[in-house]
Amino acid sequence: MDPYFLSDQSPWTELGDGIRRKVVAHTPQLMSVLVQFDRGAIGTPHAHEVHDQIAYVLAGSFEANIDGVKQVLHVGDAFIARHGATHGVVALEAGSTLLDQFSPRRDDYL
Repeated sequence: MDPYFLSDQSPWTELGDGIRRKVVAHTPQLMSVLVQFDRGAIGTPHAHEVHDQIAYVLAGSFEANIDGVKQVLHVGDAFIARHGATHGVVALEAGSTLLDQFSPRRDDYL
């Protein structure tokens, strides 16, 4: 894999319902993914069997819900969803963007 990520050479993947993602980089042990949301778009609550996730807010704001505990997150904030933890978000602003990091890599995103 190329050690550089050039954003203008990597297209967004439309996921529907106002959400799109772009894989930034990955190794077998780690993956970084940009996820952008329209205002009101919902990252449906779910849990991962094996993947730990850290989501860092790059733009906008979100209402996050981790195992039933809600928190509004702004630029510079983050959440941790360990494997097995139910987590989801609602975008509070247009263009709200997360940098999701997964360990191990999400092969289903490739």
